[in-house]
Amino acid sequence: MGYFQNPSGIGQDFFFYKYRIIRLNFILNVLSLFYQKSNPKLYPMKKLLLFIAAMMLFLAEGFSQASFNTGALEVRINQYGKIIITAPNGLDQMWRTSILVGSSPTAVFDYQNDAEEYEPTVLVPDPAISDFEIYGAYDNSYSGDPPDVIVRLSAYGWTNGGYIIVKFNIENSGTLTINALAGLDIIPFIDEEDGYDSVSYNSAARVIRIHRGNQTNTGIKLLSASLSSLYSFEYYEDYYVDSDYWTWMNYGSIQPQYPSNSSAGSVSITSQNAVSLAPGASFNVFYAFALGTNEQTMLSNIAAAEQKYYIITSVDDKETFANELNLDQNHPNPFNNATTITYQLPDNGFANLQVFDLIGNRVATLVDSKQTRGSHTIDFSAADLSSGIYYYTLRFNDQVRSGKMIINK
Repeated sequence: MGYFQNPSGIGQDFFFYKYRIIRLNFILNVLSLFYQKSNPKLYPMKKLLLFIAAMMLFLAEGFSQASFNTGALEVRINQYGKIIITAPNGLDQMWRTSILVGSSPTAVFDYQNDAEEYEPTVLVPDPAISDFEIYGAYDNSYSGDPPDVIVRLSAYGWTNGGYIIVKFNIENSGTLTINALAGLDIIPFIDEEDGYDSVSYNSAARVIRIHRGNQTNTGIKLLSASLSSLYSFEYYEDYYVDSDYWTWMNYGSIQPQYPSNSSAGSVSITSQNAVSLAPGASFNVFYAFALGTNEQTMLSNIAAAEQKYYIITSVDDKETFANELNLDQNHPNPFNNATTITYQLPDNGFANLQVFDLIGNRVATLVDSKQTRGSHTIDFSAADLSSGIYYYTLRFNDQVRSGKMIINK
């Protein structure tokens, strides 16, 4: 399987114009949109079209996406915002992950029905805050249906990192204020095999784990807020209906586990609490994606992504970050028996600070009480813990911050 990498972005622009010409031809339009804007899974009923479309799609796929390879994974994003991550073994781990933005049961922005290129998807030549970066922007002009939004996607990667961070900047491009519910539409393809996968939620680490037996583990974590809903179901054709998306995004709880029971495989829908958006206003949503040969490696890569997230937010949101929940790196780190953790609360409220091991077991609760706005410091004794990597998580209202600590005895 070959992949196209285009640092200049010229290929994406070329395909953009070529695609407009192709759409004048009905037959080519059907074949092109069959892959890009139709069902993401190709079932036996479609085999007659598959061979005819294969060569066209090979060329179209090359010109219609940007990609980078960190050395530990590859990410590809097409001109409509479809994210695909590939493991070091060269096998894709998902059919598609894409953004969802809902404002009512009849107004959900999704990849299948609505997404159109607003700005070309390109590989950024000189990233400022990462080793690799892809940027693209998408709006609802494909359908013209509400909500009127512009989603600006930035995917960040680091050399030899088994993880990426994706930022979605969601702008209300309409004329009315909306309550925007943001989430993901996730279709796994573990080691390029469908079906019988398992989607589980590690509540301690706040990580969605997708796996099958001893095959590659994929982890997904919402970094910028608390996950309010996670709902999984068995894939079926044409599931992408606004009213159903809205129901799943408002599920209101986290499914602890979903075992796929057929060759169709799972679909997972996530969401966070709604954000009120005035016309022209926007907000950011950050997700970490990580791969691993097992759960522990995947969780370690998620923890590394979180550390990069703090760097990104300190650069990207420097002016507002000081007024938000802030969790400093523990000091000293690494440490033997004792370390100090400092954090800042943006207001009076209930704070919870806990320590977890690498696989998500809680090993200590340091704070679980109402506290005042401002800086707080707490000493942590690790006398009863063994050497290894641990992480500490601070929760305050709907905000969550985490850090990684290393015990070295």
